[in-house]
Amino acid sequence: MARVTDARFPHDEATDVTQNELPLALTEAEATTIAERWLSGARVARDGVSFSLPPSRSDLRAGDLAKLTDASGGSTLYRVDRIEDRGARHVEAVRVERQIYTPSEAVESVGEVRPFAVPVPVSAQFMDLPLLKGDEVPHTPYIAATARPWPGGVAVYGSAEDSDYSLNTVIERPARMGVLKTSLEKAEAGLWQRGRPLRVNVAGAPLSSVTADAVLNGANVAAIGDGSSDKWEVIQFARADLVAPDTYDLSGLLRGQAGSDGLVPDSWPTGSRFVLLDGAPTQIGMELSSRGLARHYRIGPSLRPYDDPSYRYYVEAFQGVGLRPYAPAHLKVRQTGGDTHLSWVRRTRIDGDSWASLEVPLGEEFERYLVRVTHNGSVVREVETGSAAWTYVDAEQSQDGLTGPYEIEVAQVSLRFGPGLFSRIEING
Repeated sequence: MARVTDARFPHDEATDVTQNELPLALTEAEATTIAERWLSGARVARDGVSFSLPPSRSDLRAGDLAKLTDASGGSTLYRVDRIEDRGARHVEAVRVERQIYTPSEAVESVGEVRPFAVPVPVSAQFMDLPLLKGDEVPHTPYIAATARPWPGGVAVYGSAEDSDYSLNTVIERPARMGVLKTSLEKAEAGLWQRGRPLRVNVAGAPLSSVTADAVLNGANVAAIGDGSSDKWEVIQFARADLVAPDTYDLSGLLRGQAGSDGLVPDSWPTGSRFVLLDGAPTQIGMELSSRGLARHYRIGPSLRPYDDPSYRYYVEAFQGVGLRPYAPAHLKVRQTGGDTHLSWVRRTRIDGDSWASLEVPLGEEFERYLVRVTHNGSVVREVETGSAAWTYVDAEQSQDGLTGPYEIEVAQVSLRFGPGLFSRIEING
C-alpha cells in the first residue's frame, strides 16, 4: 500500500513542491528522515562555487568533496558536480554539510489496526408520531435505526420512484429498539399505571429509572406499535428494572401520551415494537405536499452506496400525524323528551400544558367537529358542528331507524389534516 510523507521548514511560505517516488519498504519515520534530508540538502546546495585547476589535477572527479579555505582561515566543504577540461580544469561545485546526514531521533508512529466489520443490514422503523415537544416539524415522520455492529452512521435515501435516489438524512446514533415480552392491556390515559410491569427486550445502552417529576417533565418517553408507520402509542415509564440481559421490567407507566390514547388497542400483544424516544430517532425531510404520497426509501450504512446489498428497501406514505387533532374528552349525554344532548371538552395538541390560561389554545384554524352516529357497525348519520355540543333530536333518531343501543363518535377537524382521532360513547337508547 502506497504511503506519503512530507517535510517543510517552519514558517516557510514557499509554495514550490518537489515530489519523488521510491519503490521501497520503509517505516514512516524512515521516510520522514529521507524527506527532511532532501529538503535540507536542497537548501544548502543553493551555495555554489566555480574555480579552475591545472591539468595535473586529473584525479578530481565529479562527486568528490573539496574543502576550500577562505581568507579568514575558515573552510567549507563542497561537492564537485561538473568538470570541463579546456586546457585548465573548470570545476563547478555546491556546498554540502555533513550534519544533514546525521540520523535524526525520529519517533516511530504506532499504527492502529482496526478490525474489519462486514456491513450488515440495518434494522429501521418509520414512525409517524404526534408532536412530542412542540418544536418538531409537525408533518414529518421519524425514523429509528439500529445495527450490530453500528456502522457509524445510517443513510436514508429517498425518491418518488425506485430510481434517482437522493440523500434525505443521516442517522448519527443507534436507537434503543426492541419488542414486548409480555402483553400490555388497555388502560386509562394520563393516570399512573401501578399494576403488572411491562417486560421489554431492548438492545443497546441500558434503560434507566427516573423520578415521577422527571417523567412529568418529559423523561423516559417511548413508543409502542405494531410495526406500521402510523399506529403508535406514546408512553412514559418511571422504573426500569433489569431482569435478564437486555430485558427490563417497566413500571410506573403513563399511557396514551401526546394524544395517542385514541388509537390504543384492547391489548398490545407480545412481540409488539418498542422504541425509546430519547433523541436518537430522527425526523426525515418531507415536504408538506408529500403527505399521503407513497415514497421509496433505501436505508443502510452511510459509508456504502445505496445500491449496496446491505441496504434495505421501503415504500411508505405518511399522513403527518403531528398535525392530527386530539380526540375530544369527557363525552357526556343527557336525554330529555326523546332528544339526546351530547357535550364534550376540546383538547389541543399545541401549548396545552399551562395552567395559567382559562382555556387551552385552539391549535387549528377554526373550531369544527365531526359527529357520527353508528348503529350495528354502520354509520347512519354524520354531521359537522362548530361548538363542543350537539343535539340528536327524536325525529332524527326515528328517521335513522335506531332500535336498541347505538354509538356516537366525535372528532375535531383540522383544515390541513382532516378529522382527528374519535372519542366514542355508547347510548342504550
